[in-house]
Amino acid sequence: MKWVTREHVKVDRVACPWLIAKFVDPAAEFVFVPAEQVLEVARQEGAIPYDVAGVELGHHGRECSFDAIVKKYDLMADPAIVLLAKIVNGADTDNALWNQPEAAGLKAIAEGFRHLGYADDHQINAAQWIVYDALYAYCQQRVDRSTP
Repeated sequence: MKWVTREHVKVDRVACPWLIAKFVDPAAEFVFVPAEQVLEVARQEGAIPYDVAGVELGHHGRECSFDAIVKKYDLMADPAIVLLAKIVNGADTDNALWNQPEAAGLKAIAEGFRHLGYADDHQINAAQWIVYDALYAYCQQRVDRSTP
């Protein structure tokens, strides 16, 4: 399936493709376009739009797109994903919903990746997914130790 979102990725638009590819759609193809083109490209390509205003897999209230994907695709049974969602939410928003201490670090890392000279959003995603692999492993350990 194709998935389409806004170009110039930040936290949520890296975390969401990672989540989708790892837990929802291993054969996912991601398309990054200007914000005003997301819905049209989604229609033309038969793609699922995410992290853009007015879509199911977008921000709703204080929840970010990562939260919407976790809920829609029934990933709440994995407590490590639930903890990771709180961290991603905090890094992508004002962190008022969960006040996760790790969120500031994730936000700083994501911002740093944007300044490393990657050619496009696909390269930024490819480079950053290891961060989400590591963060998910961290969350698994936190949950295993019952310290979420």
